[in-house]
Amino acid sequence: MNDDNSNETDKPRSATIVDVAKRAKVAIGTVSRYLNGFPIRRANREQIEEAIQALRFKRNAAAVAMKTDVTHVVGLLAPSFDEFHGAMLEHLSRALRRDGRALLIYCHGGDTRLMEDGLDYFSTQRIDALVMSGVAHLFDRVDQLIEGGVPLILYDNDLAGLKADRVFVNNREAAMHAVRHLLDIGHRRVGIVTGDLSDSAANERYLGYCDALTERGLPVDQQYVAPGHWSILGGTDATRRLMSLRQAPTAIFSSNYVMAAGVLRCFKDAKIRVPDDVSLVSFDDPPLFGLYEAGITVVAQPINGVAQTIADVLERRLRSARETPFGTTSLRCDIILRGSTRPV
Repeated sequence: MNDDNSNETDKPRSATIVDVAKRAKVAIGTVSRYLNGFPIRRANREQIEEAIQALRFKRNAAAVAMKTDVTHVVGLLAPSFDEFHGAMLEHLSRALRRDGRALLIYCHGGDTRLMEDGLDYFSTQRIDALVMSGVAHLFDRVDQLIEGGVPLILYDNDLAGLKADRVFVNNREAAMHAVRHLLDIGHRRVGIVTGDLSDSAANERYLGYCDALTERGLPVDQQYVAPGHWSILGGTDATRRLMSLRQAPTAIFSSNYVMAAGVLRCFKDAKIRVPDDVSLVSFDDPPLFGLYEAGITVVAQPINGVAQTIADVLERRLRSARETPFGTTSLRCDIILRGSTRPV
């Protein structure tokens, strides 16, 4: 009897994907990508193949089969937990919970390596779908996830050409209405602080700015176009450049609230008063804008509506055939007039 127990105890343990990753000195997600047929770097592939052979690793057929099961878990690849994305997380989590689903979150903070690690992480998880704001250089990696059977929903920023559902706001039209308001009250030198124009959201808002000027027969003067790179510091630097012009703008449109905070910082440092000296309109409506002394005129995104629409689109996608045509939903933004603009 003792001999039998000894034989059971001495029976070698089967190697796992963790063992392979450890021996090959790569991430678990990289091994998973190899096993699922996705392309990886040649050096990694050779190390993984050597580890598999040395460890006599055999893939667990039951684990593979489990991948086809519905888990009611949705992945969210988020750039940050700022006012916009943090609110999106809260509303989306609540909307999915009502449908019996949970949200699995990976925040990359704009770091390229963390973005790729996040996709590797999701590739190892049994998620039913992935929700993310598009990032151009991730196109191939995301496309591989889609080909592997993971439905994708894009919000905030597009990745053109991907087989995905999309939920956006009417960036171009909303920006046009915001700039049109400034033109209606007499401003002719209107500056814009843009995001990165390679991003669809930034480009659409810039085009809306151009549309409003063109509609009134005004030229789009590039000296009034200043990149703010979606950051407070970028917004500050862009505003300094605009306000140093010989004919400085009498109004500024900021493409998001983060850069608008940079605009306000520059104004404070230079003792420029809003709206007495310069009018200001911003895309996005964080709570503090309503508490600012003058109150900031904004383009308010329907964040709750975007989140609920994502949940609805996801529900339809998962309940219907995966071959159902992909769609784009565009939600309307509201212009909220406060005290940061005045006629000239």
